[in-house]
Amino acid sequence: MKIRVINGPNINMLGIREPDIYGRTTYADLENMIFDHCRDIGVEVDVLQSNHEGDLVDMIQECFQNIDAIVINPGAYTHTSIAILDAAKSVGIPVVEVHISKVEEREDFRQVSYIRAACIKTITGHGVNGYLEAIDFLVENK
Repeated sequence: MKIRVINGPNINMLGIREPDIYGRTTYADLENMIFDHCRDIGVEVDVLQSNHEGDLVDMIQECFQNIDAIVINPGAYTHTSIAILDAAKSVGIPVVEVHISKVEEREDFRQVSYIRAACIKTITGHGVNGYLEAIDFLVENK
């Protein structure tokens, strides 16, 4: 199984940005945690990040006929990007939405998730371990 993990804006600032909300795990730590977990369970994975909406759309579109499933944390684009939603719908593969923080308990504007309409599951508020939960869910439900 091949999974692509896609991270949106500011995820590269993990460990620096609002550690009281997102924790002290760095982005490099997150990548290593995902790579180690996937190696242990026999899953091929790539982990990508961009602060640019069009790049995220490209990362999703590249999955068509190449990747079996996507784990995505679109960051702030969760609440604004119909383009990312449309890209996820277009590739026709399972997508799991992940958020490190519990977005449903945060600001009003964070209550809308466009990407959710293309996802088979959403995991929020489990910290960086939510990524591993998403990967395990996809493997169990392939």
